[in-house]
Amino acid sequence: MSFYIGREASKLWKRVCAETTTEINLLIENWKYVLGGLICQYIHGLAARGVHYFHRPGPTLQDVGFFLLPELGQDRAYISETVFTFVFLSFILWTFNPFIFKSKKIYTVLLWCRVLAFLVACQFLRIVTFYSTQLPGPNYHCREGSKLATLPRPDTLLEVFIIFPRGMLYGCGDLIFSSHMIFSLVFVRTYQKYGTRRFIKQCAWLIVVIQSLLIIASRKHYTVDVVVAWYTVNLVVYFIDHKLPELPDRGGGSALLLPLSKDSRTKEENHKLLNGNSGDATDWRLRTQVNGKILEDGKTVHVETVINGV
Repeated sequence: MSFYIGREASKLWKRVCAETTTEINLLIENWKYVLGGLICQYIHGLAARGVHYFHRPGPTLQDVGFFLLPELGQDRAYISETVFTFVFLSFILWTFNPFIFKSKKIYTVLLWCRVLAFLVACQFLRIVTFYSTQLPGPNYHCREGSKLATLPRPDTLLEVFIIFPRGMLYGCGDLIFSSHMIFSLVFVRTYQKYGTRRFIKQCAWLIVVIQSLLIIASRKHYTVDVVVAWYTVNLVVYFIDHKLPELPDRGGGSALLLPLSKDSRTKEENHKLLNGNSGDATDWRLRTQVNGKILEDGKTVHVETVINGV
């Protein structure tokens, strides 16, 4: 039993090391896109804090969602944030699944380059929208009488660039359209395309619908903020996804080379680890097709059809 556990742990460690090497190489090639995307996340946060200086509290606007959905209240406003945090963390963990599982379909770095492109495009449109018209915030801390509804004139320039924690938690004025919905819809659409579990895909869409209702019931956004997010994000992701080059598919097999040396055997084991196959040398049996024949363990076997495992 201990031998089996040790062998599986050794396989897992080899898999993690091989995947780490691959992802580091991809990061070296694509670091500009990743860094640019992260910088744009900060710019988006900075813009959201900036519009707070222009926010003027006023009466809550008439809203169909507010009439149809009962108000959760301040004590239960955390529910929508909990659902969003679950979606956010679950997606991040899933993007790192190639480091652990044998079955691999994505490269983590390349996937995040794509996701950041979706986010940046949606957030750019969001910034243009909420700076165009400032609506009175429906959230509790944005209403008339709240000390957090408006921001005082900054004493120093540095104060403007510090967006955490107050700017992240108590923002006002950045309404159309919902940032929470941008992240959730981008993540769910990405898993819809590159995920492998149909049940999880169905649950993910259901959770996003529930989150939409909770955001309105928590009075964090007007219904229009959520509705606009639904069609804008989906259209933006659809358009950009068709413009970007498709991610390489890791599910397909590739030609293997004969183990002429120890180095070539090691390289082959790493290749199998990266493509979701075991790298254990004791179970390793090489097959390659040459002129309609199969060379297996040094013997020539004539076949008409090659079937994996035969």
